[in-house]
Amino acid sequence: MQKLIDIASQFALEGTIESVKPIGEGFINDTFIVRTAGDAPDYILQRKNKSIFPDVPAMMDNIAKVTAHIRERVEAEGGNPLREVLTIVPTKDGALYFVDGEGEYWAVSLFIADTIAYDRADTPALAFKGGEGIGKFQAQLADFDSPLSETIKGFHDIRHRFDQWDASLKADAAGRVKDLAEEIEAIESRRERMLEFKRLVEDGVIPARVTHNDTKISNILFDKQGSVLCVIDLDTVMLSTSLYDFGDAIRSYANSGDEDDRNLDRVSLSMPMFEAYTDGFLSQRAAQLADSEINGLAFSALYITYEQVLRFLMDYIDGDKYYKIKYPEHNLVRTRAQLRLLQSMEEQYQAMCDQVKRLVAKYKEI
Repeated sequence: MQKLIDIASQFALEGTIESVKPIGEGFINDTFIVRTAGDAPDYILQRKNKSIFPDVPAMMDNIAKVTAHIRERVEAEGGNPLREVLTIVPTKDGALYFVDGEGEYWAVSLFIADTIAYDRADTPALAFKGGEGIGKFQAQLADFDSPLSETIKGFHDIRHRFDQWDASLKADAAGRVKDLAEEIEAIESRRERMLEFKRLVEDGVIPARVTHNDTKISNILFDKQGSVLCVIDLDTVMLSTSLYDFGDAIRSYANSGDEDDRNLDRVSLSMPMFEAYTDGFLSQRAAQLADSEINGLAFSALYITYEQVLRFLMDYIDGDKYYKIKYPEHNLVRTRAQLRLLQSMEEQYQAMCDQVKRLVAKYKEI
């Protein structure tokens, strides 16, 4: 603990540090809560994963720009910026991060007390709130016009993923390709359709906007009355298409099974969850989205799910180098579960499009 206290002491904190303890189960960063004495606020201390984020200074600059913009919006609307936006706490020297003697990067933000967070959305009501949270975050940044760094290269870039995929098939590092004809065909038969969507993004038909890129509901804080307070964990904030945030959320929120479900009969797209999340999202965004974005909303869920099928299968072919596995076939099980989800989306695609149109009309009439 003393080492962590020494690191936290490099930041401009109020009060005397009493303890620093682990909090949460993040897969990327190491996160700790810093407790202080008396009435001083508590803080969140994070060791940023420089393997995932090779340019931590650029990432922290992105976060500072985005939170400053949201803070101005909250203040202009009479809200509480200490609760409705993440507050970065600088070092005593005014830097956004501290580098320790081992070259590790550390950052601190204000701990927002008296909040509710959820590990997963398991009801339509909660899915609506999740959509509202991400929609609100995007809406607050709709007029943001400062440059942002690309902190993760090739993120959701299916063209980049296909280059990796082709190389993996050729190398066949784990000798598994011969047993995967059905799964490989599922990837290849949809390749051109995914590239068509990607070209709309590359050509600017679908505009670039500020996106969160990690839309799980655990990254949204709610107050004790259940209202959305703010979105946290902003490490992946970049310029992208708002559709990637939407599609990734649908992939996780609306799956009736588990991401690695062995029983494929349990895996399908839940239309009530899809409708609820879409309703919440469009309650904040319907008036701001271009027609090309509205037309692509439903397909973005297929695109992101397909990308995950490809990535799981590619890692299985490579010999399980990227994702942590619990047993030898884990990535193959993940592949098949996500493929079943994709097939369910394809089967219900027209219904998804119809729901989007209905909800857009609902909010444009308000």
